[in-house]
Amino acid sequence: MGKEKNPRRVAENEAMAKLRMLRTSPQKLNLVAAMIRGKKVEKALADLTFSKKRIAGDVRKCLQSAIANAENNHGLDVDELVVAEAFVGKNLVLKRGRPRARGRFGRIMKPFSELTIKVRQVEAEVGEQA
Repeated sequence: MGKEKNPRRVAENEAMAKLRMLRTSPQKLNLVAAMIRGKKVEKALADLTFSKKRIAGDVRKCLQSAIANAENNHGLDVDELVVAEAFVGKNLVLKRGRPRARGRFGRIMKPFSELTIKVRQVEAEVGEQA
């Protein structure tokens, strides 16, 4: 009786976190996301902590959420996690404006974006332990 369990959207050795309605343009957010792609999670967290970009704090929160999902929901080892994917999508755009010279109207676009981070557990190589 009852509903069937939803199938996992990621592989068995992966976990995911998604952040929606981030108040920045996707282009600016992608610069920060590119900074952490493929890195080990400790290194990625350190890079985000000391980044000068305003949005880096929100990206750090999303990465911490993905790590927590991996540990608590999927039983993965935190020390062996790497950022497998970090991709950015568009969201809504608020249209605002300012009056300009000679009766014109200057459009101001205030874009929102969303971020998806997937972390994957990779087995530590023998050469790294030495």
